[in-house]
Amino acid sequence: MSIGSPDSTVGIEEHPASAEPVRGSAVPHGKSPTRVAVDRLRKDRVAVICAFVVLFFILIAIFAPVLTKIEGGDIGTFHPDLVDEYGFPTFASNAQHWFGVEPKTGRDNFARWVYGARPSLIIAFVATLSGTVVGVVMGLLAGFLGGWVDRIISWFVDFVLSLPYLLFAIAMVPIVESMRGGSFNLSPEEQASTRFFVLIFVLSFFGWAGLARIIRGEVLSLREREFVLAAKAIGVPTRQVLFKELLPNLVAPIVISASLSLPAYVTAEAGLSFLGVGLIEPVPSWGQTIATATNWFKADPLYLWLPVLGITALVLALALLGDAVRDAFDPKTRR
Repeated sequence: MSIGSPDSTVGIEEHPASAEPVRGSAVPHGKSPTRVAVDRLRKDRVAVICAFVVLFFILIAIFAPVLTKIEGGDIGTFHPDLVDEYGFPTFASNAQHWFGVEPKTGRDNFARWVYGARPSLIIAFVATLSGTVVGVVMGLLAGFLGGWVDRIISWFVDFVLSLPYLLFAIAMVPIVESMRGGSFNLSPEEQASTRFFVLIFVLSFFGWAGLARIIRGEVLSLREREFVLAAKAIGVPTRQVLFKELLPNLVAPIVISASLSLPAYVTAEAGLSFLGVGLIEPVPSWGQTIATATNWFKADPLYLWLPVLGITALVLALALLGDAVRDAFDPKTRR
């Protein structure tokens, strides 16, 4: 039977060396780099486990009011009857206080632990999102437009990267508080709110510059490609070239940068709160709790280890997940 005859079966060919028909193999459709990276992440057990750990802490932060209601505690109620005359808790844990109570004040440790996950995650995610958006936009403009725009943005990137991060963070708090009338004229809630937004600003301000430099380098190599030159030749607007032609080709460095920034920002928030320039009462924070718990470590080690283990597990999961994302988007890596 000839292949071209009308009686032939579609997709069936005669093998020249045998009488048995061989079905033509279908050509698999190509996958985008993002789809390939997602498929590789699904097969990575470490990435899947770390993703569940991160999701666990996110759910804890979201459902903190529900969890404290189930336990029966809250973050602000003092229980002086649950500590002795020296301020030490009279018990380790019970049915009403699953993680015990805070020394000296008698506040519920479980409630303050679950609520302490909120500021760390909110600050980390908001700072990552804002820093990523600013870094991508600045990198696109600098790499694509070139000329004086590139020189100004590159100079500003170098200026930001040259600033001492820790000194800048320490100095920003009193400056912003003085602009609002001074710390003595602000309520504890207003001071805590001010420091919350200052932390987000500081982390975002220092986080965008490195990503902008990476995006600029990628755009410099992409802007001479045929699809970009063709789009410019037919009169496609600059904004459309940036965000519809170039941006889809920059998914890998953007995702990698964001995944690696999250654990760094969680650690930075805890470290600044530990140093006293981060979050303060009445906002619960793991870093703030660690700073207070160091004075009670020998008498009540659980008070210190709860936030330490929380930060360690969250940062380790985010860091390993970031490494997995980086390897998944790297075509040279095979996991």
